[in-house]
Amino acid sequence: MAESFSTLPLRVNPDRMLDSFTQLAFIAATADGGVNRPTFSDGHLAARKWFKEEIEKSGLEFRTDGAGNHSAFLPASVIGSGQQAPLAKTLLLGSHLDSVPNGGRFDGALGVMAALEVLKTVKENRINLKSRTEPSRSVNLEAIDFTDEEGTLVGLLGSAALAGHLSQKDLASPRGGRDQLVEGMARAGLSDASMLSAARPKDSLAGYLELHIEQGKRLERAGIDIGIVSAIVGIWSYRLSFIGRADHAGSTTMDDRLDASLGASAFTLAAREMVMMGFPDCVVNVGKMDFAPGAFNIVPARADLALEFRSPDEDEFNRLDAALLELARKEAGRFGLEMRIEFLGKHSPSMMNETMQTAFATACDDLGLTHVSLSSGAGHDGQSLADLCPVGMIFVPSVDGASHSPREFTKWDDCVNGANVLLQAVLRLAG
Repeated sequence: MAESFSTLPLRVNPDRMLDSFTQLAFIAATADGGVNRPTFSDGHLAARKWFKEEIEKSGLEFRTDGAGNHSAFLPASVIGSGQQAPLAKTLLLGSHLDSVPNGGRFDGALGVMAALEVLKTVKENRINLKSRTEPSRSVNLEAIDFTDEEGTLVGLLGSAALAGHLSQKDLASPRGGRDQLVEGMARAGLSDASMLSAARPKDSLAGYLELHIEQGKRLERAGIDIGIVSAIVGIWSYRLSFIGRADHAGSTTMDDRLDASLGASAFTLAAREMVMMGFPDCVVNVGKMDFAPGAFNIVPARADLALEFRSPDEDEFNRLDAALLELARKEAGRFGLEMRIEFLGKHSPSMMNETMQTAFATACDDLGLTHVSLSSGAGHDGQSLADLCPVGMIFVPSVDGASHSPREFTKWDDCVNGANVLLQAVLRLAG
């Protein structure tokens, strides 16, 4: 016998969400189908202006904080008895509206639009949300757009500020340059002081949930609807410098050179093989290599390379760190080079909360969607919040794994599936 409509799990309005998503995708759109919304650019500020108007048009409360995080807020008093609920904790849902330069329409934006649609659905159905662990306490809902997730200026800026992890040191030496940060903050009406004022008390949050595209091929290859994230990888970065000696490239014999490029190149190839053979759950990347003096007819005296590696496991992370640095020293010594190592930063792996993962899995089962547990190879705002409140995250399939590119695409049915799982997880955690 067919299940009656009244017993079906509550679902979002897919047409309404598509309309919002499409409107957003037109803001700072590029000719090849992507978007260009680096943090505090004209396109990014226009997207945030639209988001504010969309929130207010929906009858939700608009909020912003000192880090420029923008939110739709549904207070517990609206959906309960009408009485104020001063002790209500807030369940955060969201992602980000900024993009990498010439990025895709789905990265971050899908998570924000799905979060907003969840709030609209809960509001129009007048659902009274209560804490599972404290049934007498109501729960607020908040759909948040975090500032600078992509790292144009700092990286995970808004979520780090909200979690109380942002420091004056971070603002003084940002990855995008201090001048660019100051200019961007001025455009958005922000300052160092306001950024550092955005931290929220730990007991104010009930949790954080995020929907995101996978940015890889695992779900698509396996034909799985939903990926339930078990951990967000840690990211470690260094600048490695191989120091040799400049010589004439024509008159210096091959066996009489201290060629810095050889050490850097040998390390890059050897690091790939080592990670593939000994650290199958990890990745390593040399994203930039600079030679000095940098001329056709001079043997390179110095080669600087940008090294980054990632792992979902802290112990493995530490082993990989030691192994890569030892490999760099070995390859430098092999070619008679000096080795210099500059530490640039580290984010430890962040484990997702088991209760959140269970809520997602149950939601998938009730909706008839297949699911699998997997780690995230990319960084996300949730890692900033993992020590502040319970965090959970899901992925939907990315066509051909494309991301950070105008080729980025996820089928709309998969987007709707993710939004419905997000909604059902909210109802299970605070139903």
